[in-house]
Amino acid sequence: MINLQPMKTSSRYLAFFTFVLLLSGFQLIKTTLHITVRDELGNIAEGATIQLFETEDDYLKEENVVAEGVSDKNGIAKFKELKAIAYYVIVRQDDKDNSGGGERTAELEARRINKVTIVIQ
Repeated sequence: MINLQPMKTSSRYLAFFTFVLLLSGFQLIKTTLHITVRDELGNIAEGATIQLFETEDDYLKEENVVAEGVSDKNGIAKFKELKAIAYYVIVRQDDKDNSGGGERTAELEARRINKVTIVIQ
């Protein structure tokens, strides 16, 4: 009679360690930012353009855009695979923008879906 118990146990360990190695190489949740854009009355702003900058200098010169997007029908733009830092933001729609408030996010939490609301006027 052949004892297969040691082989089953070692196969389980091998499967477990392979799973752990795979998980360590992949980040299940990327650092993400969801920006909701609203107008001064609190209405959602569909079609607003949004630009993200890493530095205040780039923001002021409007160069080296890190990410760019447009708000959807719910007023939301989603940005994925970002660094866990604070970003400078420019939001524009027609003659409205976010100057005078909401130009910088808080530092994003790594491997989380971070959410902010920006008001344009």
